[in-house]
Amino acid sequence: MKLFFAILGWVFGALFVVSAVVQYNDPDPWIWILIYSVAALISFSFALGRIHFMVPLAFGVIALLGFIYVFPEQFEGFEIGTGDIKNIEEGREAFGLLIISVIMFIYAFRTRFLRTSKI
Repeated sequence: MKLFFAILGWVFGALFVVSAVVQYNDPDPWIWILIYSVAALISFSFALGRIHFMVPLAFGVIALLGFIYVFPEQFEGFEIGTGDIKNIEEGREAFGLLIISVIMFIYAFRTRFLRTSKI
C-alpha cells in the first residue's frame, strides 16, 4: 500500500506540473501556475514521505474554498463553443481546484494516519 501512495504522489505531481505548464495562455496565468506548482511540490514531498499532514490539509482547505469561490453562477460545461466563455473558464478553474482539494485531503489523511495504520 505504501508503494501505491508513493506512485499516486509521483503521478499527481507530474500531472500538476503539466497543468502548471499549460497555463501560459490563460487570461490570468501566474496565479494558476503558482497554484499548480505548489500542488506539484506537495505531491512530490508526499511521494518522498517528507511532509507534515497539516501542509496538504491546509492547502486542500484553501483549494476547496477556492472551488466554492470560483464556481460560476451558471455552470455550462467545459467545452468551448457550447456556452459563455467566462462561465466555461470559471468552471474549468473551479474543478481544477476541486481536484487539487481531493488529492490534498487524500495526502493529509494518509500522512496523518500512516503511523497508526497497519497498511
